[in-house]
Formats: sequence, C-alpha cells, structure tokens
Amino acid sequence: MAIRKAVKGTAAVASGGLVAFYGLTQLTEYRKRQARLSRVEAVEQVNMAFQDELPSRQAQLTALRATQEFDVLVVGGGATGSGCALDAVTRDLKTALVERDDFSSGTSSRSTKLIHGGVRYLQKAIVKLDYEQYMMVKEALHERSNLLNIAPHLTALLPIMLPIYKWWQLPYYWAGIKIYDLVAGAQCLKSSYILTKTKALELFPMLKRDKLVGAIVYYDGQEFDVRAKCVINATGPFTDALRKMDDQKNPNICQPSAGVHIVIPGYYSPDNMGLLDPATSDGRVIFFLPWEKMTIAGTTDTPTEITPHPIPMEEDINFILTEVRNYLSPDVEVRRGDVLAAWSGIRPLVTNPNSKDTQSICRNHIVHISDSGLVTIAGGKWTTYRSMAEDTLDAAVKAHNLSAGPSKTVGLMLEGAKDWTPTMYIRLVQDYGLEVEVAQHLASSYGGRAYEVAKMAHVTGKRWPIVGKRLVSEFPYIESEVQYAIKEYACTAIDVIARRTRLGFLNVQAAEEALPRIVDIMGKQLTWSEQRKREELSAAKQFLYYEMGYKARSEQLTDTSEITLTPAEVGRYMKRFHKFDKENKGFITTVDVQRVLESINVYIDADTLHEILNEVDLNKNGQVEFNEFLQLMSAVKKGQVSANRLAILMKTAEQSLDQTEPLEQREPVDQRKPVSVDRSGGGV
Repeated sequence: MAIRKAVKGTAAVASGGLVAFYGLTQLTEYRKRQARLSRVEAVEQVNMAFQDELPSRQAQLTALRATQEFDVLVVGGGATGSGCALDAVTRDLKTALVERDDFSSGTSSRSTKLIHGGVRYLQKAIVKLDYEQYMMVKEALHERSNLLNIAPHLTALLPIMLPIYKWWQLPYYWAGIKIYDLVAGAQCLKSSYILTKTKALELFPMLKRDKLVGAIVYYDGQEFDVRAKCVINATGPFTDALRKMDDQKNPNICQPSAGVHIVIPGYYSPDNMGLLDPATSDGRVIFFLPWEKMTIAGTTDTPTEITPHPIPMEEDINFILTEVRNYLSPDVEVRRGDVLAAWSGIRPLVTNPNSKDTQSICRNHIVHISDSGLVTIAGGKWTTYRSMAEDTLDAAVKAHNLSAGPSKTVGLMLEGAKDWTPTMYIRLVQDYGLEVEVAQHLASSYGGRAYEVAKMAHVTGKRWPIVGKRLVSEFPYIESEVQYAIKEYACTAIDVIARRTRLGFLNVQAAEEALPRIVDIMGKQLTWSEQRKREELSAAKQFLYYEMGYKARSEQLTDTSEITLTPAEVGRYMKRFHKFDKENKGFITTVDVQRVLESINVYIDADTLHEILNEVDLNKNGQVEFNEFLQLMSAVKKGQVSANRLAILMKTAEQSLDQTEPLEQREPVDQRKPVSVDRSGGGV
C-alpha cells in the first residue's frame, strides 16, 4: 500500500532498443509475453491470503506488541523499506515494518517523479569506462520495465526531448541515446528518434527557437519493544543514526545532498512531452516535465545537513527558473510568481564501508552487515527499490540463517493493478455519476480500488456530478478520498495533503484552502477534539509554509521590498487606490473594498475579502496601506508575484467604474479580458 502511494503520479522514463521500426511490433509482443509469464509465475509462487479490508492501526500496534518474535523487522517506511517488507513477506517470513512518520514521508515522496535508467550515468560509464556505472543503468532499466508491468495504473511512458543548439551535438547525443537504447535490450519501450527544428517546435512550442538545430526524443519511464531475528536499516538519510544505535564507533557513511523541485502552471510544457537539459550552467541535469496537469522542474544537487524537514531555498528556486528560461522561447515569460509549490528532498549518497576506499561515493546501493547482524541498505535510486530490497533480503537470509526461498517480486502486481484497465474510469462515470476528470484521477491513483473510494463519495445535490464533492474546485481530489486515506493509516492532515493526495506538492494555496474541510472530515472519523483540530490545522499550515515553499513566496513581498515603478506608474496606481480610499486615509479595509464592489454589483463574502487583503497586508494590521499596494504592484511588474487576487480585483473594479465616468476622464484600459478574482493558481 505504501508503495502505491509512493509511485502515484510517476512518469516512467525509458528507451527503446537499437532496432528498426519494422522490428518494433515483434519486440513489443515479446515484451508483453515475458511480462505475462512473469506475472503468472509471481502469482503462482506467492501463496498468501490477502484480505480486502486493511487491519486497523490499533490492530497493527497490538500485533507488534503481542508477537513474540518476527523474522524480519524493517526500520523505515519509504520506497526501499516498503520494498524490503514486501520482499520478505513473499518469502513467507514473519515481517514487521516501523516508520516514525508516514509512509514515504521523506525522500521517497520528493523525487523527480521519473522511473528512469539514468542517461547521465551511462555517459559517465562510457567516458570513464566505468563498469559499475554501466551495471547500475542496466539494473535500473530492468526495474523500470518491471514497474511498468506491475503498476500500469500508476506509471506511463513519457517521451523526453533533448533540444540541440549546436550541429556537432546532434551526432554526439544521438549516439549516446542510441547506446542507451541498446543497453535496454529486450526491455526497450520505444526507439529514440531525431526531430527536425520544425517538428521539435511543433511538439514543444514553448521552446526557444533561436539557433535551434533539432532535437532527440527518448523514453524513460519507539513505545514498546519489537523483537526480531533480523533488523533491516532502511532509513535513507538517517542511516547513520541507526548504525550508531547499533555501535557508537560506526563511522558515518551518508553524505546527504539536497534536491529542490518546483511546480509551475501546466501551460509551461506540452501535456505529453518532457524536456531534458543535459548540461546546465553548473554541470547539473535539469528535467522539465508534465506532472498531474502541472509542470515540474528540477533538480538541484547541493550538500546539506540531515533534517526530517528540508526547506527549499530561494537561491535553488531561482537557479531552476534561470535554467528553464534558457530553453524556453522569449515569448514565454518565466516568472518567479508562477511557482505554485517548491520542495527539497535529501538524497542519501553513501560511501561503502565494505570498500578499502571509504571516502569515495558509492554510485550504486550498498548492503552492509554489522558485527551484531544489523542489515543496512543505503544509497541506490528510487527506480531500483525492488532490486535493492531483493539484494537486502538475500543478504539478511544468509547472514541470519532464515528459512526462506528466493525473491518472488519480479512480476508481482502492486495494489490496485489487478482490476485496472485503461477504460475503467468510464464505468466510474456511468455507475456512480462522477465527473470524468475525477473518475480518471481515481482510476489512475487507486486502480481497482477506485470503486471503494467512489462508494464512499457523497451526493452533491446537483444535477451533475451526482456524487463526488471536490476539496478544491481546480483539482479532482474529492472528500471521500480523505475517508479512504484514514483506512490507509493517514493520521494527520499533512498525511492527506502531502501523500494521500498531492495537493501540497501541486499548489500550496489550494492545499491551504482545502485544509479546513480535510480537518473536519478527519476529526469526525477519528473523534478529534476541537483543540486537536486546531493543532492539526496549524501543523499543516506550518508544513506548507516551510517545506512546500510558502515561506519563499512570502519573502517575495515584504514591507522592505524595493519599489521599482516609474512616476507614471505610481500616478496610475494612486488613482486606482483612491477609487477605494475615498476618504484619503492612506489605507483601505475590507469595508472600503466591499463598498466599491457593491457599487458595480459584485458581491464577495466577508471571510474571502479578509483573505484577499491579508495576502497584501504585510504588517498584519488589518488594512492595506498605499505603500503596501505599491510594493505589490512592483512585485507583479517584476514577475515575483502573479495572479494576486487584490491586484486583479482592483483593476477589474476600476475598469467597471471608468465606464460610468465621462469619456475624457477615463483611464486607458488594457484590452485584454479581465481575469476572474477567484484564486487562479497563485504562486509561491
């Protein structure tokens, strides 16, 4: 179950074989046949009784206390730890997993959302004749193929475009990508190919045209004691903390690196094409990908301290934006204010304690057995979680003489995959009366379990949709998902906005708007007191503020922000401000705004108006002063703030008021259509 949530919304990055198109059909059929055989073999070998209803959290805790001894205890509920637990269970080992927070709450939920072999690793393998790098790519390509087969509802092919701006780079990169195809071998997905400049711009119209030669496209897809014969340390960046509990003399092997990602509106990229910048200004690789109808860009790679709550830094956000600007057309203004969410994940790079050279970074994962028998799995890649788990359990079984067979997880379908079909969303629409977008979301998130979520959905009282009340208007997440999340051990509001849905990762303002309803639903289901509900709301807002980029957004507009407006612009905005500040007080309040809106027959409730002004009320005194308004408009001009509700509302109201004034007194108006004052996405 944890793995399903970790994988949700992931695009599989892959590549085809070095074959002609006429051979692709046979190759595809071969892959399908091999996948079917793997699934049949896995199902036949795994003789386990799965129940439809998950045991409650209390039942799980009781089992942990009551069981005299487990065969395997896995510490860490991320992708690797969950993979280890699954591998152990399929070997008929009595298994327990403990996690101090939520499943995949650390690095596993903060990836680039790609299942890929690693083009850059293959480049290093060739240039440096590094066999270890080659084998890492080979392993990742195998795991990518397996994951596409065992979780078809969660993964999908995504073509990645590599734009070329120098003629000599075309044969160079083409040869490299074709080798990537060759390494994929029988597990190829689609063959890479070259695009002309015209075709590249047709598929990715936002691309910078100047000097574009062409493009290459490839495909990637604590509280009581728990006793166990074997303990597996799968704690990612916190690997050394557990190793030192085992033996204080153990040296540190983890060298953490921070990777920051940003989410910007979906119009920055086509729906079905990603982009790869193979050589940024500082040598790093940047992906630019469509994700959940938004666009995700990242990642950075900088040394960092280990913390359970990493925070995206402004310099990293701006680095990514700068690199994005380098590849997009000058017609596309890349604005800081368009960043809807930003997060940082800690990549646990490790040195190998088994190696004589303990200072060099291990490019692949390592499995280490301590003198006391602690099994540590560290390093590796998100894509290869399954093979990492297999290697770990192989080592654990051998070191502790556990009675277990071989791994059976290749081809073993993940939760929800069994009853999923590409068209099952149609049944959800027809049988339950869900919106098409909501039905598609449920099918791709829960697979065959989507029907359970649909059954929980409440009647809307509208003609259409019949059921399925959205948490926020612009995203397909519905209220029944919160109820279902509790069944899947969601204990906090953060669990829901960050990992049972992806609202916190997609748009922090939308997530904040949904929080009160989420807390109400959880409070009712979990019998929370009013105090607990307030605490949950506060904690979730803190999470959005610090870990999802809201803090960085707020720092774009402060009471010390520089005003860079021309005298003419200041005069124009003064006139606009005075249409609301009729008494020349030097500030406006919700009463002033409400009065103007009523005069043009626009009505907004008091709570919403308070929220709108609070976004600009920098000193939080309950009013917006003229200087604060100028700071806002200056930030809008510089692209630091976008889609601000007060700015749009005042401009729209001014234009309506001008229509009633004599022609000679009217302000020149922007001929573009006014934007609704409803929150249109905002920015952080």
